[in-house]
Parts: sequence; structure tokens; C-alpha cells
Amino acid sequence: MFMLTGTVVGEAGIYTAVGILFLAKGITFLTGLSISAVSTNTKIEGGGAYFLISRSLGAEFGGSIGLALFFAQALSVPFYLLGFVKALTTSMPSLAPYFFLIGFVTAVGIFVINYVGASVVIKAQYFILAVLVLSIFSFTIGMIINFDPVIFAANSAPAYSNPDIDFWVIFAVFFPAVTGIMAGVNMSGDLAEPEKSIPKGTLYAIGVGAVVYLVQILLLGGSTPRADLIANPYDSLLGHSLFGLKFVIIAGVAAATLSSAIGSLMGAPRILQALSRDDIFPALKFFGKGHGDSDEPRRGLWLTLLITVAVLAFAGNASEGTMLEAVAAVLTMFFLFTYGMTNMAAFIEQFSRNPSFRPRFKWFHWSTALLGALGCFGAALLINPVAAVAAFLIIAATFVYISRRVLKTSFGDARRGFYYQRVRDNLWRLASHPPHPKNWRPTTLVLSGNPQSRLTLSSFAKWFESDRGIVAIAEVVAGDVIEKIVEKEQKEKQLKAFIEEHDLGAFPEVVIAPSFDQGFSVLLQSHSIGPLKPNLLVMGWPSLEGVATISKHMLLARHLHMSQVLVIDGGIPSMTDRPERIDVWWRGQANGSLMIILAYLVTRNWPWKSARIRILRVRAKEESVKDASREIEALLEAARLDADFKILEFSSSFKSLLEEASGDADLVLLGFQPPKLENADAFHKQYENITENLPTTLIISSSGEADLMS
Repeated sequence: MFMLTGTVVGEAGIYTAVGILFLAKGITFLTGLSISAVSTNTKIEGGGAYFLISRSLGAEFGGSIGLALFFAQALSVPFYLLGFVKALTTSMPSLAPYFFLIGFVTAVGIFVINYVGASVVIKAQYFILAVLVLSIFSFTIGMIINFDPVIFAANSAPAYSNPDIDFWVIFAVFFPAVTGIMAGVNMSGDLAEPEKSIPKGTLYAIGVGAVVYLVQILLLGGSTPRADLIANPYDSLLGHSLFGLKFVIIAGVAAATLSSAIGSLMGAPRILQALSRDDIFPALKFFGKGHGDSDEPRRGLWLTLLITVAVLAFAGNASEGTMLEAVAAVLTMFFLFTYGMTNMAAFIEQFSRNPSFRPRFKWFHWSTALLGALGCFGAALLINPVAAVAAFLIIAATFVYISRRVLKTSFGDARRGFYYQRVRDNLWRLASHPPHPKNWRPTTLVLSGNPQSRLTLSSFAKWFESDRGIVAIAEVVAGDVIEKIVEKEQKEKQLKAFIEEHDLGAFPEVVIAPSFDQGFSVLLQSHSIGPLKPNLLVMGWPSLEGVATISKHMLLARHLHMSQVLVIDGGIPSMTDRPERIDVWWRGQANGSLMIILAYLVTRNWPWKSARIRILRVRAKEESVKDASREIEALLEAARLDADFKILEFSSSFKSLLEEASGDADLVLLGFQPPKLENADAFHKQYENITENLPTTLIISSSGEADLMS
């Protein structure tokens, strides 16, 4: 207002300056709507913007923004004091030698005001506000007296003094003037009715600020020649002081800077206290303690004073000015990112249609929040792209740090609702699209039994999924549902712990039924979420006694259009002994398509990265090697697959042929057809016999939905 508005009017002209004002205020107004919506949707506690963001977007977002906002607020105190001392020493050069002393004494003074408590801060702010209003009144009346329509007309259009200056450059100069709208929000824990005070105070502040700036732009443009506006904006404003009382305007500069310094000194410790109490950063726990009935964050206040004095002492070295400017630019970005994330919090709350999002403030829509967020992030890039990127990297690094910690902190934030809504909407869209072989993905159901003793099953299910599908690991418990409900909960916890321990990325499922047979049947028929029905069943190789039961369920799975994988467990590869070859025994596309697709998916995983797929084809008696080779080559070309192949001569003993060709492989894939009940024992004995000297072997039956040629 005092130092740069004249430059904005002089460079951009009156009408363009008004446009810049409306654009800048539009962004903060949209942010104000988001603040109002979020703050009227929940019980507000201390922590200001950090509290609002963390309760909507979770501990990771809240913590990274909250820590950045604390440092932004804490470091803003000495920067505002530097502005105060600079204005004072510029007006009274005789005080220049006492630059640091004045800054230090002022810092101690506003520290004492904050140390006593929030009530004293508010009283001090009223006095400062009175001085500021008097100063604005003084130069406004002076500009009215000096208003000249000729000067107004001359200053109406842009006349940039430098080819490098344009609308967006001037916008970047002006935009920081409309920030600071979180001052009231930062007092959230000290307000009697924050859900009422924050919306009113924030929106009134934005509106009053817009009116004051609009009047100043119009009157300044009509009372001061353009050259003076560009070259000496502050002196031009001093020249309009009523009755020549320049000290009133100087006092206004002091009031503006001191008001901001006091507000920041009040906000920073409260953000730190809220962060500490949420236990996001264990090292900050010391600062969580409050003092007195009003719970004053005095420990954080002392830390902020220490930072303030350190920066003031550092700033005494004039050669460090460039570094200070760089730090100030990053701090501005922290504020803008805070505003942007507040908008995102409001956007996600409403866009996810979370039933708990019922703000009392009704003049809000998710589109205004999204527009406000884009405006904040866009303004950050326009003002200083380097500082914006630097601030983003700092916040992102903090976010990653928090994400990698095992947090017990949970706020019931809006992200779950957002994900739920997206899943719901996408499930409906998915259901409207008929399945096609080109879009086949493994939705795998693993019958785990005791998962700790059958890690191979779960591991291969994960490798089949390869970040492209979904895996559920299920266990069937036989017994009465009511009697076994506690056991069900225990087994779900054990299954979840097993999944996390081995990083399987799967969903646990436990079913209780009177018998294993009934439970398995129910599981096969009912396990799904809308269109996401299992299309791949993974089981261990059954015992001879259990093969009849499993055979019945294999036939049911076939009727339910599930492909099936029986795992004959020969162990999984170790980290030191990397697998080199996967053998797929090709007997046509009926099962072959799925076998090759699964082999390919396995090689997409790190332990199998170096493994080559080899397709083995037994030549019929009347078929030439050349014809058989040509068929496999055409298959690989059509399938767009890089694999090896080998044509084998027909042998009277398939077992010996199998052992000779694949005995040294790391994984073998064979096809099968689910046997009828009367043939279950023979089926079991046949595959037991031919695979007894092989490594881990996957016996695969395809439902026909997966097509290698798609």
C-alpha cells in the first residue's frame, strides 16, 4: 500500500491496475470461501490453517504444510520488523546507526505483548488499527484534494517503462499485498466461536481490503503524475498527507508492519503447538505444552523470538541482502501453497460427496475451491518460479518423510471419502463396459490355508498381479459363525500382518461356514465388488485325500468363468540365486494364452527380471520341425513377445521328456482341464508322477477370457 501501489498504477495504468486488483482479490476471495466452508464443518481447535488442512487431507499433507507454515510465520516476524526499522530509519536517517538495536527492542516489545496472552495482542492490534486507519484517511483526503481529471486520463492506460515489464510482472509485484488472509484463522484456538468468527472476519477483511485498494488506485492515479508514481511511489504518497503531516503516513507504515509482525508472532507458536500435540514430528513434542487457562504456547513463542533475533542480527550484514530476499520469496511461496492446499481440502471434502461434509457456510462449491487452488499455485509460479519450485521441493520432502513414518495419528480425514467416491463412480463406469480380452487383468483369489506355510502361493499371486490387478488372500474357517466370530477377527489380523510382512499388496478375507466345503463354495460365488469378480483362482496342490473336494470346486470355478492355477510348491527364488528360465509347455491357445500371459507378468517383477521365457512345443509325428517352428515364430510375432522356443521330438514317455527339457528350469507351466469327480484320483496321480522331479510347477486351466493375441 505504501511502497509499491504507486508503481503498479504508474506502470499498468489505472484500469489495468484495477483489473490486477480484482484478479488478485478474486483468488483470495475464492480461498476465503474455502476457509469458510472447512472452518464451519468441524469443531475448530488451535493450529489455524494447519488444523484445517490436516483434518481434511490427513497428517501427511497437514504436517508438511504445517511445518512450512510455522517457519513462514516465524521468519515473517523479523522480515516485518526489518521493514518497520527500514521505514523508520529512512524517515529519520539519524537513527540508522541503531538499526539492529531498534529491531531488537521492538522484537522484545511485541514478544512481551504476545507472552502476556492473546487478549493483550488483540488490544494492541486495535490501537495499531486506529493508527493505520488515520494514516489511510490522511492520504485519501489529500489525494481527493489534489485530484485532477487530466492526470487521471493520462494515467488510465498502461505505459510500461521497460520492455521486460508486462501485466503478469506487475501482477506478481502486487499479489503479495492481498495475502495474509490467514491472520484470523491462526487465532482459531483463541476465538470463542471460531466457526462464526473465521468466515465473517476473513471475508470482511478481503472485502474491506479490496475497497481500500480500489479507492487508493483510482485516487492515486488521478492525483500523481506517472513519472512520480514509477520513480518515487512512497514520496508521492507522503506528498498527499493531509495538512503536510507526513509523520501520520510514516506512522501508518509502522502500524502496518508492526501489526503483521505481532500477528505472525502470535500465529507461529500456535501452529507449532498444534503440530507437537498431533505427534507428527516426535522431536517437536517439547513445544506442545500450554501455559495458563488460555493454553498459551510460550515455549514456541521463545523459539520464535530466538529465530527473530538471529535473523535481525544476520540482516545487519548488508552483503547478505540477496540471500534474505531469496528466503523471503520462498516464504511467500509457503503462504501461497498453504492457501492452495486449503482450497484443495475444501475441494476434496465436497467433490468426494462425503456425508460428513455439511458446512454451515453455504456460499461454496467445489468448483470455486478448485479455481482458488489453481489461482494460488499459478500465482506462485508467476511471482517467482524458482522460489515456487524450491518451496514445493521442501514441502514434498517433508511429505515423503512423514509418509514413511509409521503414524498412529489419524484424523478421519477426507481422503478416504474421496477415494471411496472415485471407486464408486469408477465401479459403475466399469460395469457399463463389457469385458474384452484386450482389457483382461488378473483379479486373483488365493485360497491360502495357513499363509505362513504357503508363501509360494501368495508370492506367485502377487507376481501375476504385477501392479496391474487385484489380489485377495482368503482363508476358510469351519464352524458356527457366532462361536467363531472372535477367531475370524484374529485370523483377519494375522492375515493382514502376513500381507504387510511380505509386502504382498493384497486384501485379506476370512469366511466362516459350517464346513470347509460350504465355505469354499460360498467364497467362490460371493467374493466380489460389483464388476470386480475374481477371474483367477490360485490354490495349492491338494493331497490325494482332498483332491475330490478340490475337484468339485474346480468345476464350480470353471462354471463361474474363473481361470485356475494349482501351485506344486518347489520353493521361491532367493535374492542371491536369481531365476534364469521359465518354461511354458505349449499345447494350443486353450490354456497356452493364459500360461504365456502369466509367465510374462511374472517376469515384470524384480526377482524375475533376468528370467527368459522359453516355449516348448512337442512336434506331432507327421509334422516337420520347420512347420512347428514357423507356428511358434508366428505366435510370438502376433503376441508381440520376446521369448525363446524349442521344438521337441515326440517321445513315448512324456515324463522323461518333461524332466529332460525342464528339470533345470526355475519355473514350469503346464496346462490342465478340471477333472470330473470320478477322475479326480487319476488326475492327481498323473500330475504327481510327471512333476515329481521338477522345480515349482504351475498347473493352469484357462477360462478362455485371456487372449494372448489381443
